[in-house]
Amino acid sequence: MNQTKLHKYSRSVSIIGVGCTPFMYTVDKDETNGLTEGEMYGYAALKAMEDAGVNPQDVDYYFHGQANPLAGSNFLTPNIQIGNWFGMKGKGSIHHSEACCTGYLAIEQAVNAVASGKYNCVLTGCVEFGDSSPAPYDGIAPEDDGVDVPKHPYKRNKIPMEQFLKTTSWLYDRTYTRALMAGQELIYDDAAEWYVRTRGITPEQMNDTLNWMCINNMRNAEVNPLSLINFLKGTKDPNQFTYDERAKAAGMTLDEYMNSAYNPRMGDFLRAGGIELKCDGAAACIVCATEMIPQIAKNLKHKPIEVVGIGSAACEASTPHFEVAATQEAVRQVYELTGMSGDDLDLFYANDFIVTSHLVSAEIAGYLPEGEGWKYICDGRTAWNGDKPINSNGGRTAFGHAHAASGMADMYEACKQIWNEAGDHQVPNLKDHKVPQTAMLRGYGGAQNVAAIIIKRIDD
Repeated sequence: MNQTKLHKYSRSVSIIGVGCTPFMYTVDKDETNGLTEGEMYGYAALKAMEDAGVNPQDVDYYFHGQANPLAGSNFLTPNIQIGNWFGMKGKGSIHHSEACCTGYLAIEQAVNAVASGKYNCVLTGCVEFGDSSPAPYDGIAPEDDGVDVPKHPYKRNKIPMEQFLKTTSWLYDRTYTRALMAGQELIYDDAAEWYVRTRGITPEQMNDTLNWMCINNMRNAEVNPLSLINFLKGTKDPNQFTYDERAKAAGMTLDEYMNSAYNPRMGDFLRAGGIELKCDGAAACIVCATEMIPQIAKNLKHKPIEVVGIGSAACEASTPHFEVAATQEAVRQVYELTGMSGDDLDLFYANDFIVTSHLVSAEIAGYLPEGEGWKYICDGRTAWNGDKPINSNGGRTAFGHAHAASGMADMYEACKQIWNEAGDHQVPNLKDHKVPQTAMLRGYGGAQNVAAIIIKRIDD
């Protein structure tokens, strides 16, 4: 496989403000039904500016990420339509889409733009309606709905799973894949099978590990006010209940419930609980040249968080164990550049829309010891209040997966933890630190882009 050598940024670049909406099913509640892309992105953008102590006039450019604009948006150029919502009319912008890796690569694009010297301060944000799509005007029959049918300016309809799954084949090169059969589109057990074979654990131990990743994610999301399960509290949606609550209601122990028909197998290893909860949301951050912060962000209330390096790789789905291969290359790049290792990381985030991702990527990054990571997970050590937190926000299976926005929401969470602003789910003391100082975010998506981002608080 090809390898890339990274070079140092021309100047230091830091994140100085973050913003995030709750992750939600917007059409399910009266107070959120009717929200538009401009309102969602604008909320996150203005929160990030407020957090950074800057105004729109201080921001030179903005990036707009959306994983699936064809299905979720009503615009050909969605970045252009929203600038008025956060005071940046007339400022330059660009739209980009890298499926579920969009939020992570949104960070890379923003950092590159500032490190080059072209801009001093930029906004990068992502928005996704993963649970709904623009509704056609009244009177149009569902069977006549299509991209050429006029859409309502703000009404949206729920996307049933069968409609959503039709779009996933757009991610893959279909030339060598047999549609609807076992081509590259159906490989979600691959990482689990690879781990069992290379680490020498039993299928039963992998089953327990998969279940505990879901339990830990749920317990993390339970104490996070922006999580999807907290948005759903008081509704009729069964996803509002934690696994502990579901087991109790079913008259089962937690272990019995996780291995029951309530959590059915979806393949050889993966169970239903290990799959993303697709939803709606937006997140953003302000990226600034570190040397320019005193001039631009005069009201900055917390320490800048430097982006010290970003490794990137992409392996299409015909590559054997492509998630593993791409993660290994992205991690190799960023460690070679920075001289850091897994021992230097206080926090780890992984885009785990298939929950196995946060086990395999944490071991590849050296955050968990090779062959032993499954034990850390089953012992609860990777929960938000453990000594090796992974996805302290709840990950894609519990915080929710608003596709493009998810990576940016991970950055929001990582920064809040490093700034000691995570409230009731602030991770406990780690190593000799009172609060975390470093984090890696492993992005993944788009059949498949992978990014490995290392951030570190600047204390000087």
